[in-house]
Amino acid sequence: MAKSSGSGAHQQMSLDLLPSALLATVMTKLDIASIRSLACTCKAFHSCASHMLCFIPSFHLLDIAPPAEYIRPLLPPNPYLRSLKVDCMRLDDSSLDCLLQPTLQELCLHNCADFSGRLLSQVGQYCKDLRFLYLSSLAEKRGRSIDVSDLEVLFGGCTQLETLILMFDVSMFLRHNFARVWSIAPTTLVSLEMGYISSVMVTELLSPPVAPYQSIEHIRPSILPGIQKLCLSVDYITDTMISTITNNINCLTHLDLRDSPITEPRLAFDLTNAGIQQINLHGRLKHLSLVRSQEIFPAYFKRVNDLGILLMADRCSDMESICLGGFCQVTDTGFRTILHSCSKIFKLRIYHGPHLTDLVFHDIAATSLTLTHVSLRWCNLLTNHGVARLVSNGNLSVLDLRDCRNIGDDALRTISNLSELKALLIDGSDISDMGLSHLSKGAMRSLVSLSIRGCKRLTDNCISFLFDESSNSELRELDLSNIPNLSDAGILLLAKRRIPLLELRMRQCPLISDTSIMVLASMKVDEEGWYGSSLRLLDLYNCGGITQLSFQWLKKPYFPRLRWLGVSSSVSRDVLDALSRNRPFLHIVFHGEELGMTGQWDNSDDLYMHDYDEVDELEQWLEGENEGDEDIQEAENNADPML
Repeated sequence: MAKSSGSGAHQQMSLDLLPSALLATVMTKLDIASIRSLACTCKAFHSCASHMLCFIPSFHLLDIAPPAEYIRPLLPPNPYLRSLKVDCMRLDDSSLDCLLQPTLQELCLHNCADFSGRLLSQVGQYCKDLRFLYLSSLAEKRGRSIDVSDLEVLFGGCTQLETLILMFDVSMFLRHNFARVWSIAPTTLVSLEMGYISSVMVTELLSPPVAPYQSIEHIRPSILPGIQKLCLSVDYITDTMISTITNNINCLTHLDLRDSPITEPRLAFDLTNAGIQQINLHGRLKHLSLVRSQEIFPAYFKRVNDLGILLMADRCSDMESICLGGFCQVTDTGFRTILHSCSKIFKLRIYHGPHLTDLVFHDIAATSLTLTHVSLRWCNLLTNHGVARLVSNGNLSVLDLRDCRNIGDDALRTISNLSELKALLIDGSDISDMGLSHLSKGAMRSLVSLSIRGCKRLTDNCISFLFDESSNSELRELDLSNIPNLSDAGILLLAKRRIPLLELRMRQCPLISDTSIMVLASMKVDEEGWYGSSLRLLDLYNCGGITQLSFQWLKKPYFPRLRWLGVSSSVSRDVLDALSRNRPFLHIVFHGEELGMTGQWDNSDDLYMHDYDEVDELEQWLEGENEGDEDIQEAENNADPML
């Protein structure tokens, strides 16, 4: 034993004697996740990690939301910093001095609700070399408009900006002079995305100004002439807006428009056949998305029919991705025209297609299509036969059939033959436990994401059918929400299979109780791993049997990688506060929101693309080993027996 101890001391001494410059050189090649892993292994690496923060080229910290006192030591002045990505949920204007470094070329600040519009002008003043800027939720907690002069300073300072993503309500800018400011936007700008902007503001923004005493027929320079990608969420998609975009942006290759009307649109505020046929007049468009959301009001594109789609398809032969949502007057004729006219298309999404039937895919085998991503949500006339025709295209990697009520076990039998399938979403379908057994014989070997939410016929047996004892599943994301007959026995089966899930959703399952939480917390993915180590997201919202006992198992050291937790609103506030103190970087959601949703654009392509860290050493680095068990116990003693 003494010899072994001496050998260990010798190794430690040897490591300490390594030149710090050598260690720093090696660590600068790593990302933050790897650096923080090394920092927790020994004092030498910890010291070097703290020092080399002055030299790293990239700092990406989106899995936790650190407060100002934690972020400042991690962001010292760094002349080599090029890329910064931070969750700013606990930051405000007082942190701008450490966030905005002059060498930055890429800046992504998420959840900036506590910042003011001054953030824009400060970026323009201090980040002159910026090429990429992403800001979300800016000033949402401030309750006031953003001065357009801040945007003007941003454009005046960041003259090399190429991508601008403003994921917040842009209408908070005072409308006066808003359009004029965009006339001085950098000519290098090629990509523009906005979280919300009114259709009137879009038209004003993109319409070139008319100088005094100048004829309207005079040729005027285009606003944003270099834009290739435009993604906007508006109140109404209209013919006027489509015409303005088409006539003033000649280089457009990617157009994504969505609206959420609060009332039934009038003719002047709607999209018609006349408007949709103006899309892609210049023939450069590769990606098109037109979606009318029903989140606020059940509105549809009632003034576009098969004729409009036929006229648009004439110019879409080179299109690679098409998404159409809410086109309730379009029938099989229109949708088949797209498939037969767009031979290069590989992504097809159709939402709320009440007239889409199996006939759309009747002769798809006769086409040269190589579809890899298909989404047919809320297409209730689609049946097993149509799915069988669709999956004859064996290259599918993402298949989304959510809320297609007539999809059943026979569809799963054909889907199981897709050897490259990565994501399958069949929420609300008419499948059974036995139907899922087909997946285990084929597609389950490649699946990374599976959602069977709301499939009422499923029971605990579905777990044993999906994961047999010999399976080597790649599954990382599983949604079992709203399955009335799923109980603790099913979760016990899941734990026994040791599937290294990263995301598990079981919201609104009335038979799920504390036992499931204890089983998951005690589960080891492998013999050398941490208990419950794989889960990053756990959704327990409105599960019928969850009591305060579960919160003993949700504290450290269990679930060491957990970042998102969903619970019911009936949970005692004292217990939630105590858990927040115990795990300050855990996102706890209790109003029923979907977990992990950070943006409003369709992310079905990225369902299985998460890059998660192996373990969460950063918490140890930042806050030490304080567990706070006493707070949890005291809160539980004061709470009601049932949550």
